Amino acid sequence: MNVGLITILGLLILSICGIPIFLSLGIATLAAMALGGMPMVVIPSKMFAGMNSTALLAIPFFMLAGNIMSRSITMKLVDISNALIGWMKGSLAVVTVLASTLFGAISGSAVATCSAVGGITIPAMKKEGYSDSFAAAVASMASILGPLIPPSITLIVYASATETSISSLFQASIVPGLILCVLLIVYSLYYGKKNDLPAHPRMKAGDILRTLKSGIWALLMPVIILGGIFGGIFTATEAAAVVCVYALIISLFVYKDMTFKEILPSMADAAISTAAILVLVGLSKSSSYVVTTSGLPKAVLAFFTSLTDNKYIILLLINLLFLIIGMLMEANAAVVMMTPLLRPLMLQMGLTDIQFCMMMCVNLYIGLMTPPVGVCVLLGNQIAGAKLEKTLKDAAPMLGIGLIVLLLVTYVPAVTTWLPGVFAK
Repeated sequence: MNVGLITILGLLILSICGIPIFLSLGIATLAAMALGGMPMVVIPSKMFAGMNSTALLAIPFFMLAGNIMSRSITMKLVDISNALIGWMKGSLAVVTVLASTLFGAISGSAVATCSAVGGITIPAMKKEGYSDSFAAAVASMASILGPLIPPSITLIVYASATETSISSLFQASIVPGLILCVLLIVYSLYYGKKNDLPAHPRMKAGDILRTLKSGIWALLMPVIILGGIFGGIFTATEAAAVVCVYALIISLFVYKDMTFKEILPSMADAAISTAAILVLVGLSKSSSYVVTTSGLPKAVLAFFTSLTDNKYIILLLINLLFLIIGMLMEANAAVVMMTPLLRPLMLQMGLTDIQFCMMMCVNLYIGLMTPPVGVCVLLGNQIAGAKLEKTLKDAAPMLGIGLIVLLLVTYVPAVTTWLPGVFAK
């Protein structure tokens, strides 16, 4: 059997059995190299090369910034969103979407977004008469805006694996993220009107201004990150460090809703999450070496082209494959596994690294809403105390919206390539 295929199948089988992803990847790669008679010295050398990247330093800083925010600043973002649109029916669902978008512009993590924003808005929605299943569904679906709106940990992992510009990938994700945000808002308003959900009294201009003034420091965080990166003031790694320091200062000395004792637990949580990702990225270089040298990418290319030479049908088949993988595997691991396998095929078909990355990532983010792995829908469902089957039923229209965004990213290249092209000029 092809050693590259052994690596892929070994990773899938071990991860499905519950073994941590980074261990599954390491064991599968080690077994494939042993069976293929490859030199074992490749593993440490490739791991070092994979982790020896300045760009990867952005991951722990963004993780830490997200942890600090979840303890401190999240409520400010919810208050601002509520002040602006709280007077509409279904407004709390819209607040959830907007707050998730703003939070995502800082944390880059869907799980952190679901926990921080959903932890506040799901109980509030239930209190105002929303069904627990719909509250869980909208908070879970909105949480995928966390990694879709830049910055994004998954995009950093892809950029490291392919030496693609992180800034270009961040720019490419903005339009799909905003499209998803707008469509979720429209659906939330439709749902609110259809089910006659309660609305808050319209706030006076003075009250809105006071709320904005109170939350201005929280709103400046995404401005610092995105404005600094896209304006060429600093790199993504420097932006992550800057926003981390900014979040600490605002939480400790301005809002004063975080204590010094909470800093070490936040750093420990970020360190644990970062360690797993960095080991995964390092091992991915070894697994990529095995997959590439085995000739498996050429075999995959030949397989798909033997089925059809129609580009659009091949893209549809690739999307179906990614949707299935997203149901079974965590996004970062899937990127590590599938990039060396399918990237040559996508590039030969005329896709850019940017478009392929966004197509793959949107697929995998939708997977966060689909069991059995669907970590976001499971987390949102747990917070709401709802029945999973009812949550999935209420989430179905929103998953349909996610598929619309996926089709746009796949078949309309300008959705992902237009903004990077504008900044390039």
